Amino acid sequence: MKIAIVVQGRFHAFDLVRALLRRGNKVTVFSNYPQWAVARFGIPASCVRSFSLHGVLTRIAERVREKTGLSFEASLHRMFSRWAARQLRDQPWDVIHTWTGVAEEIDSDPALLDSVRFVMRGSAHIRAQADLLTEEQHRTGCPVDQPSEWMIAREQREYDLADHVMVLSTFAYKSFLDHGIPKSKLLLLPLGTQTSAFRPGMDVMDARRSRILSGARLRVLYVGGISWRKGLFDLREILRSAAGSFDFRFVGPVWPEAREAVSTLGSLAEFVSKKPQSELPAEYAWGDVFIFPTIEDGYAVVLAQASAAALPILTTTNCCGPDLIREGETGWVLPIRSPEAFLERLQWCDTHRRELADMITASYEQFQTRDWSDVAADFESLCRGNIAARAVKGSPAGVSR
Repeated sequence: MKIAIVVQGRFHAFDLVRALLRRGNKVTVFSNYPQWAVARFGIPASCVRSFSLHGVLTRIAERVREKTGLSFEASLHRMFSRWAARQLRDQPWDVIHTWTGVAEEIDSDPALLDSVRFVMRGSAHIRAQADLLTEEQHRTGCPVDQPSEWMIAREQREYDLADHVMVLSTFAYKSFLDHGIPKSKLLLLPLGTQTSAFRPGMDVMDARRSRILSGARLRVLYVGGISWRKGLFDLREILRSAAGSFDFRFVGPVWPEAREAVSTLGSLAEFVSKKPQSELPAEYAWGDVFIFPTIEDGYAVVLAQASAAALPILTTTNCCGPDLIREGETGWVLPIRSPEAFLERLQWCDTHRRELADMITASYEQFQTRDWSDVAADFESLCRGNIAARAVKGSPAGVSR
């Protein structure tokens, strides 16, 4: 198939492109990363069209917004979408797969309507996301980064324009149903991870089991951006109650909104700055339990990484946790905004060392692999199904089957 992937930034797009190329598809990624940067992810320059000036302007705009509060998101999103639409017109495509925020000008372009058009929403329905984050702002009493009314309106138009909205978890899928999007409009595509990179060796597993059974303080790991959206309010409560009984490590960037709060927690946990993915397996090897009390996430790839690393996971209903975790066997799915429930589970782990060690062994032995080749195969299946459906209706997106 001839597939166009249109993405501002990276997200999981580069992993998907690489896997689709390996499966023999003709894929071109339209990105604001320079070609040399995309090449670092194993994608040939011949498969990349770059609007690198947009990437530079986006980084400048982010710094300006952080210092002054001024936002240029409307201009920047329209600029990228219009550039991509012009680029796409020069040849036919079986499928145009675009990320929300930069899809409107593409999916409303009459010259591109013969292609099957998917729009990827990496989080919950944007209105559901906004509601949750507004509630969190009231709860914390701190500013919480959230979508603007302009972006909410734009994304909702993009949902309508696309043939299908693609989401990454049953939580996100349900949020669209709850906001009136019919099932026929939705596609579910769970992500994967580089399974081999995150699978620990037996030396790591033996050391983890020995550490747990020795009675040493359990190591509780968090990986990801540190923000109110990711559950910092609850993490702070957990740290204040349990830091003397557990060793906590947080790996990831601290969002500007959270810096002041994190600055007060340095004596309760170890904070490690963002690390490249190649260095993350060593961080997962350090841990005994993985914690992720997110308020809202479309998928949270760190949960797939922790699962591959055979770490018992404590997370919430508002992410891919319910899709990944076997309750009580590989971890626990808990309500959002419930630090007491997380504390109760951590205390259970501390007082049931043998059961925890057995859970880790079972997680390792029963782990079900889902890597990027599986994701690409499922994506292909969704593409072919929609291409075939168009042909039946007499409106083929005929390019190269």
